[in-house]
This record gives sequence, structure tokens and C-alpha cells, in this order.
Amino acid sequence: MERINVVSSNIKSIGHQQNMLEIEFKNSHIYLYHNVPKNIFFELMQAYSKGKYVSSNIKERYSYRRIR
Repeated sequence: MERINVVSSNIKSIGHQQNMLEIEFKNSHIYLYHNVPKNIFFELMQAYSKGKYVSSNIKERYSYRRIR
């Protein structure tokens, strides 16, 4: 999946494809979140604090797995 680099203190890049959200953190860990609608991806990309948005709106709401 192609990811877009973002300005964030914790997140390096974010990608979305076929309701899968992939987040690469600056500690090199990559998480894949399942069944994430495109509008959530758009909101995340527009969020002032992407880390806070992930914590509040994604982390506990969508199943995920660490892929690296």
C-alpha cells in the first residue's frame, strides 16, 4: 500500500486502500487497521493532531494488527 508522509510527532506516514488503513509510526512500527471507511481516513489526514485522532477515533474502534 502506498502511504503519504505526514507532519506529526509520532506518525511518519498513512495510507488507505480498500477500507484498510495503514499507519507507519516514527518508531518504525506499522499497523494495519481493518474496515476503516474512507471518510475516517480523510478526517485523519485533516486532523491537526494525527496522533490524538488515531487514539480517539481509530485505535479502540477498529481491529488491527502490527505488520512491522
